[in-house]
Amino acid sequence: MTTELIINNQPIEPGCNIMIDLPLPRLYTHTLMTMPIHVIRGKKPGPRLFVSAAIHGDELNGVEIIRRLLKQPALHKLCGVLIAIPMVNVYGVIQHSRYLPDRRDLNRSFPGSKKGSLASRLADLFMTEIVTKCTHGIDLHTGAIHRSNLPQIRANLDDAETLQLARSFNVPVLLNSNLRDGSLRESASEFGIPMLLYEAGEALRFNEVAIRAGLRGILDVMRHLNMLTTRKVHKSSATEPFIARSSQWIRAPESGIFRAAKSLGVKVKKNDVLGVMSDPVSNFEVPVISPCGGLIIGRSEIPLVHEGEAIYHIAQFQDNREVAEHVEIFNENISPESEPDSEIPIV
Repeated sequence: MTTELIINNQPIEPGCNIMIDLPLPRLYTHTLMTMPIHVIRGKKPGPRLFVSAAIHGDELNGVEIIRRLLKQPALHKLCGVLIAIPMVNVYGVIQHSRYLPDRRDLNRSFPGSKKGSLASRLADLFMTEIVTKCTHGIDLHTGAIHRSNLPQIRANLDDAETLQLARSFNVPVLLNSNLRDGSLRESASEFGIPMLLYEAGEALRFNEVAIRAGLRGILDVMRHLNMLTTRKVHKSSATEPFIARSSQWIRAPESGIFRAAKSLGVKVKKNDVLGVMSDPVSNFEVPVISPCGGLIIGRSEIPLVHEGEAIYHIAQFQDNREVAEHVEIFNENISPESEPDSEIPIV
């Protein structure tokens, strides 16, 4: 990769810290739209890492993670380049929507095209101006609306370099995830760029544990890449993360009101009762039984469900008991009480 770095026709020299507004298609009200990006280029050479958030416009934890990341004093001694994009899908953020105004999912529109749909044009811009100029990437996500995810990394763990990056993020659960057609991860992989996808929390909601874990994970990845010279040792760093090779969504057997009995991060056994589905008129009840053992890494947060809706996401490990203990230790170590900083915790 060339030592030259140009974004939006603007050369970025070593020692530069700048914000660039990438021009986007206007709104139909004639309102100008831009995608703000922060570029920090250290005086010393090193990897080029992009950290992106809100590719889905209602996934907000990543926006706050990047805000806190850019305040870190360690970035004053950065080696290499950090490109931080707090709101990729600016249109969706404005509308509190996962999607773009054309109702397309941006994360199914890569690598995009200059002459395609709005989603395709935005994907092409992101690939051209950001991804192809980097060596590594981290994309920040949450669960969908009314669904929460345990802090986890999803990545192609069959790739040795990506696996090392995933381990360095220091969350308890790594989920081996196939590349999806049209995703940012798939397009980045075609350029040989290893990428992590961080999932934690719920759409349209801040979650302090998810935010703290994401910020700490990014900094640990940067230390792993020798982009940051200081190395901070965390209490939970000595424990290897657990890799799930498979996961399963548990779906509602009936329509009704669901009373959940298990929370995120809890281990379950096959045939455990996950909750009870009840009819609000007849009071007829149906227990929801787990078809497998594993760890709950995602769950629905709304009790109103239709038959067939996903209500629990269970990852399967060789030792479910051990991974559950690891999650408990992780939550204790990442809490505001155990790891105070200058930020006022979000409650």
